[in-house]
Amino acid sequence: MAVKTIITEPNKLLRQISKPVESVGKEEQQLMDDMLDTMYDANGIGLAAIQIGVPKRIIVMDISKDEKKEPKYFVNPVVVNKDPIKNTHEEGCLSVPEQFAEIDRPSKCEVEYLDYKGKKQILMADGLLATCIQHEMDHLEGILFIDYLSKLKKSIIIKKLSKLKSNTAIL
Repeated sequence: MAVKTIITEPNKLLRQISKPVESVGKEEQQLMDDMLDTMYDANGIGLAAIQIGVPKRIIVMDISKDEKKEPKYFVNPVVVNKDPIKNTHEEGCLSVPEQFAEIDRPSKCEVEYLDYKGKKQILMADGLLATCIQHEMDHLEGILFIDYLSKLKKSIIIKKLSKLKSNTAIL
């Protein structure tokens, strides 16, 4: 298990559409373990493989608030049902550091996916879990939460991130 570098916006990789996983084997499980270590190290609650430069349809998350970790693994996730009722949550992203915005998403969703062992699962999610799943699944399509904002708000955030990146590169 290893902590990987998280790619931050602006970066073309984050806009790439991730490829489906043929089957879940040792390589994919190792990737999921590394993703989880990386997410925990960054104090995140979700991470898509593309965020560490791997264009595979894999996401990990853990929204547990207590010390007991409850990791969830999603390979090739597909939303099969969305609630027409929307919820608003303040979202942030490890690939969009220190930026937050209120985003409207369906309050509930039903997701089909393969788990850590490659078994097909169906999950009915609501609340923060539904928001997190939809946020991470957007990454698989090359979409970031800032894409839901107005052009002005989005460009301000991207300018801040670009400035942050260039200042870090100088150090």
